Amino acid sequence: MDLTLNETFLAVACALAILSIVATGSGQWVASRTMDTVRLARLAIVNSRVRSSWSVLALFTVAFVIGPNALLVVFALASFFALREFVSLTPIKPSDHWALVMAFYLVIPAQYVLLGFGRANLFAVFIPVYVFLLMPVVMAIKQDTDLYLQRVAKVQWGLMISVYCVSHAPAIATLPIRGYEDRGPLLLLFFLLILFLTDLLQVIASTLLGGTPLKVNLNKTAKGVLAGGAAGILIGTALWWLTPFFWWQALGMSALIVSSGFMGTVVLSLVKRSLGAKQWDSELVLTRGVLERLDALMFAAPVFWQVTRYLWVIRVDM
Repeated sequence: MDLTLNETFLAVACALAILSIVATGSGQWVASRTMDTVRLARLAIVNSRVRSSWSVLALFTVAFVIGPNALLVVFALASFFALREFVSLTPIKPSDHWALVMAFYLVIPAQYVLLGFGRANLFAVFIPVYVFLLMPVVMAIKQDTDLYLQRVAKVQWGLMISVYCVSHAPAIATLPIRGYEDRGPLLLLFFLLILFLTDLLQVIASTLLGGTPLKVNLNKTAKGVLAGGAAGILIGTALWWLTPFFWWQALGMSALIVSSGFMGTVVLSLVKRSLGAKQWDSELVLTRGVLERLDALMFAAPVFWQVTRYLWVIRVDM
C-alpha cells in the first residue's frame, strides 16, 4: 500500500532519528576510548557533523509541518546569513552601501517571492540576468572607479552562490512532476539526505582509511572522498522510492548530486582561501560558517533542479 506524504516523512524522520541516536552514542563511545591525538581530532569532526544532524532534522521537520512557505523562510534566512558572511570576507567600500542594501533587502526577498508564486522561468533568470546587469549600474552611481570591476564581480559572485544557488534547494520541492504532485518535499529531503550523508561518510571514511589529506580540505582524503561518494550514491539508489525516479535513474541523479556537491566544496574552499580566510575545516569544529555548511548545496542544488526540471517536467510536456 502506498504511504501518504505525511506517513512517508514520518517514517523517514523516525529512521533518521534512530540513526542519529546510534551515531551520536557510537561516536562518543569511540572517542572516549581513543588516545591518538590525530584520530581524536578527526573523531571530533565526525561527532560535530553527527550533532549537526539533530538541528537539521528538527529544522526540516518544523518547516515540513508548518508548510512550504516555512521552507522558503528557512532558506531565505540561510541566503541572508551566507551573503553576510561572504560580504564580511570581501573588501567593501562606503560607496557600495546602496548596492548591498539592494542585495540584502530587495534581491533576496524578490528571489524567494518569485519562487513562492511559482514563477519558475523568471526565478531562473532574475539574478543571473536582471540583477547581474542592474548591480553594476547601482554601483556606478557614486562614480567610484577604484577597483570597480573587482567590487562588482565580488558582489555578483556573492549573490549568485548565496542567493541564486541556495534558493534552488526549496525550488526542488516545487517542481510540478507529473504523477508526483504534492510530494515535492520528499524530493528535497532525498536531495538533502544525499548531500549530508555523503559529507559525513567521506569524513568517516577518511578517518578509517587514512591517506594524504586533500589540500582543499584537510579533514578528507582521496580514499575517503571516493569511498564516501560511492556510499552516498548507493544510499541514493536505495532511496529511489522517495522520488519520481526509477532505481537506475535515482542512481544517476545521486551520482550527479555527489559529484556536483564535491565540486562546490572544492570551489568554495578556494574562493574563501583567496579572500584570505583560514582553512574551512580546522580543529575548531564548532566554528564552521554558513558558507562552509552550504558549499556542496550551492553547486548541487541548481544542477539537480535544472536537470530534474528538464527531464521530468519540460520534456514530459513537449
